[in-house]
Amino acid sequence: MTERPTPTCEQIIDIIPDPFVVIDRNYRIVAANRNYRERYGLNPEDVVGRRCHEVSHHSDVPCSQLGEHCPLDEVLISKQATQAMHLHYHADGQQEYVQLHASPLLENGEVRYIGETIFPVTPPEGDGDDLLIGRSRPLLRMMSLLQRVAPTQTTVLLLGESGVGKEQVAKYLHRYSRRNDRPFVVIDCGALGESLIESELFGHEKGAFTGAVQRKKGLFEAARGGTLFIDEIGELPLPLQTKLLRALETGGIRRIGGTDYLQMDVRIVAATNRDMKQLIAEGRFRQDLYYRLSAFPIEVPALRARKDDVPMLAEYFLHRIDQGERHTPLAPEVIETLLSYDYPGNVRELRNIIERAVILAGGAALASEHFKFESGEGTAAQRVPLASSVERRNRRLDAVRIREALSQADGHRARAAEILGVSERTLYRHLVKLQLPDLPVEPDTDCH
Repeated sequence: MTERPTPTCEQIIDIIPDPFVVIDRNYRIVAANRNYRERYGLNPEDVVGRRCHEVSHHSDVPCSQLGEHCPLDEVLISKQATQAMHLHYHADGQQEYVQLHASPLLENGEVRYIGETIFPVTPPEGDGDDLLIGRSRPLLRMMSLLQRVAPTQTTVLLLGESGVGKEQVAKYLHRYSRRNDRPFVVIDCGALGESLIESELFGHEKGAFTGAVQRKKGLFEAARGGTLFIDEIGELPLPLQTKLLRALETGGIRRIGGTDYLQMDVRIVAATNRDMKQLIAEGRFRQDLYYRLSAFPIEVPALRARKDDVPMLAEYFLHRIDQGERHTPLAPEVIETLLSYDYPGNVRELRNIIERAVILAGGAALASEHFKFESGEGTAAQRVPLASSVERRNRRLDAVRIREALSQADGHRARAAEILGVSERTLYRHLVKLQLPDLPVEPDTDCH
């Protein structure tokens, strides 16, 4: 009897309909299916033997050193499957969010490899890149936590100062959750009185109180199947805290004036800029509700803690202002001015400062004198450590500088943008404007 040949590893994994790779303990790719190669525009010889972070992140170091959650590291420790959200580069050099499912491949009880399936995430509206702007370490550390909790149903409590962008973080959680095709609903407890909050959250029946001329559905019902973002949860009155706790524990709500409980399938994301433990100590917030809400607390960093993101944020706001894009890339003295201030009002204050500067500049180029800060200018001592950030932008972008940076970065646009001190989007716009093709990416021969 003729022995039938057994299928190879490559033949087997090519059956998998999504991008799939096998990675060893040292981050090296030992096998990649056809869908992975097509997604990332690579031949087999350009993939096998290279490190996963080089291919998908265009980085010389593992993603854990960039603030992201590394599935390989976790699987090696736990010997259990895990999942994460990551930011990858696909074939045309653009970034996309993907969900990774990593499973251990054991040999004698030890993890020898992991099998990683990659599910590109396509949000229902836009690409989501404008939700969280920046690549600073504090922001990446927070994003690593968000990537881990987004696919789950866990309640999240966002902590941070006013103006840091907690609502943007909540939108990010929703966009990359399994509920992203359902509603994202917001209620601000700090902007409503007690009676209005109750009616807004839970709804009311016709005749429940004076003026209730018809039945009204509350925001719990409006968010059914999706995410309810409760902002300024620390301002929620005590009587409503009890009602909210019951809703969280039972999944049911009752409209004002109603008798029946309605079951809700809603994920709760809450946020506050208050010291919750102090509120509990003062008897102004229920401890049991706090523990229920803080199943997964996340601290949203203040802008002064992620100064490296200021230039990118400033450019982002400029691109959203009519005629603002012509002011990018920002001049070195403008960058230095922006970096010298601590932004007590955080991202919200930076946005206002940029808008005001564009108005003051009129038709002229943006200059330091157009930036007015509420609490005074930064000190010279603050400016000293910022020199390296400014030096990378010490000249306007031109064809020569761009070609030099792309050459230094072996054609990797993200690395070239970092060398130039601008966002990748800004570099891409200049490539188009100057009609410069990207230089070809040279294979990293050290990894074969």
